[in-house]
Amino acid sequence: MKRLDLQPEDYYLSEEGYIIFTEKYHLKRGYCCKSGCKHCPYGYDKKTDSFNKKKPTPSNQNSKEEL
Repeated sequence: MKRLDLQPEDYYLSEEGYIIFTEKYHLKRGYCCKSGCKHCPYGYDKKTDSFNKKKPTPSNQNSKEEL
């Protein structure tokens, strides 16, 4: 598994000091970890262990990054 270098736009710290990964980071990583991340672009629901959204494709990844 390739390790990604974190950039400032990849995460932020919560008030409690936890690292919160951004949607941009998840798309850069390229897969869902099934941890129920707050900004998961893959739509994973930890409570139901299922996906609610279609997996992003390379064509719509660029449009999300431009927002």
